[in-house]
Amino acid sequence: MNGWVNHLPIFPIVIPLVAGAVMLLFAEARRAPRTIIALVATLANLLVALALAYIASDAVPSIWPDGIAVYLLGGWQAPFGIVLVLDRLSALMLVLNAVLALTSLIYALARWRKAGPHFQSLFQFLIMGVNGAFLTGDLFNLFVFVEVLLAASYGLLLHGLGEPRVKAGLHYIAINLAGSFVFLIGVSLIYGVTGTLNMADVAARASLLTQDERILFETGIAILGSAFLLKAGAWPLNFWLPSAYGTAAPPVAAVFSIMTKVGIYALLRLGSLLSGASGASVPAPFNDGWLFGIGIVTLVLGTAGILTASQAQRLVAYCVIASAGTLLAALGFGGTAMKGAALYYLTSSVLATGAFFMLCEMIDRTRQTGEDLPLEMMESVGQEAVDVDFTDEVIGIVIPAAMAFLGMGFLACALLVAGLPPLSGFIAKFLILSATLTDTAPGPVPVTVWVLWAGMLGSSLIAIIALCRMGIHLFWSTDEIMTPRLHLGEAAPVAVLLLLSVALSIETGPAMDYLNLAGNSLSSPQIYIDAVLSGSRPPGPSPVPSIPVEGIRQ
Repeated sequence: MNGWVNHLPIFPIVIPLVAGAVMLLFAEARRAPRTIIALVATLANLLVALALAYIASDAVPSIWPDGIAVYLLGGWQAPFGIVLVLDRLSALMLVLNAVLALTSLIYALARWRKAGPHFQSLFQFLIMGVNGAFLTGDLFNLFVFVEVLLAASYGLLLHGLGEPRVKAGLHYIAINLAGSFVFLIGVSLIYGVTGTLNMADVAARASLLTQDERILFETGIAILGSAFLLKAGAWPLNFWLPSAYGTAAPPVAAVFSIMTKVGIYALLRLGSLLSGASGASVPAPFNDGWLFGIGIVTLVLGTAGILTASQAQRLVAYCVIASAGTLLAALGFGGTAMKGAALYYLTSSVLATGAFFMLCEMIDRTRQTGEDLPLEMMESVGQEAVDVDFTDEVIGIVIPAAMAFLGMGFLACALLVAGLPPLSGFIAKFLILSATLTDTAPGPVPVTVWVLWAGMLGSSLIAIIALCRMGIHLFWSTDEIMTPRLHLGEAAPVAVLLLLSVALSIETGPAMDYLNLAGNSLSSPQIYIDAVLSGSRPPGPSPVPSIPVEGIRQ
């Protein structure tokens, strides 16, 4: 049994990879087997993620001490071999990705899987890329997994066609290709200076660099950080996000909610490791000052976008930007208590924006008749007829009080993203603001505390004003609103995500116990570095004996 448990860290990559490849063997018209494979793989991915999160907690300390598992691919010890590293933070991100993937997939099965070819396979490859980015222990494989998820996202963003979607998709592709080029330049500089790409080894060697090497190293780190900020949707590199997320198919936009968190995760992970390098200061933009400043500006501009947005899905896209700004500012503020609070906010915001993206499309349906719906909603792919009858094909059983469900769902999402009580969005912001006082030394209150308080409270006020205005526009601005008949597979995923937010509010204590452990491990990066470089926890294949560095140089 322990042997299987030790191999669990590779499963979040293998399961979607195999499922996506197998589905390519079936013709597009054979939707039933493809759907079964996709559902089984996505459910298995969720179960594995939950098992990893459970084992990484203090529940089973005998398996992975300190909640860290190092999986040696090929049996080679780090830093010479490729390793996967699982700790509490990466386990949390895997669970969030798995939950969002399963709910988005179920929502897509109602109609959106028919609006373009190879949706199921692309969806699985996106899951694989995101999971790999959270698990990898070296920079080059982080680049590889980011490219995998981006390649899949290109196809998913264009899913359903339509001029606005194609235009936004081409901009998205161009910007991210440029970001990938910058990413590779930064990785190359770091490797040229340190001779390694293992993140733990990079952190260990950073303090040993000479002055000239240090200049090149910090240049590479700055370039790499710029690529991470672009992926995170931070200012001034987030101009592509509102159009891309605002025009994507609703289930695609929902699963994209976790993609900006890949950039934030990378900033947090590498910044944490670099802070543990004795004798070395954390270079920009990974240090607290840079993250705090960029986060505040991103929060302000994201909030301004929320206020000016006239279309519901675009408004939610700006909510993603505002959440990224809040996270960057909170993490840049520093402090152990702040890290746990920021992770709680990250969890709440991912659940809220994922549900909100899907809910917006159902609300838009109240203002459209079957003939008014976009062409991509009426088409099918493969050998089936193109002129699918919308009312017969994609509308399912009647959910009683559909308008009540949509109205209450909109209210819940508004409370979550604005941070008002009693849901987890309020608790998350309260924890962050409380942490500013907990982590502040006695004496005069620093300016950064006032700035963060003003930014977060002002953002909440403006967000609720904008959301109230949007709700009035969607529900009360016309007499021609029709009561939609919602498919159960569309309403259930939204309800599940909102109920998870409610559960997070009720179980704040146990959730914070876990998240504080994750925050504490980030504040003690030497434990991570020792676990990776010592090879004391090799759950993968039998390790190849390590080769001394002096022997390689000879």
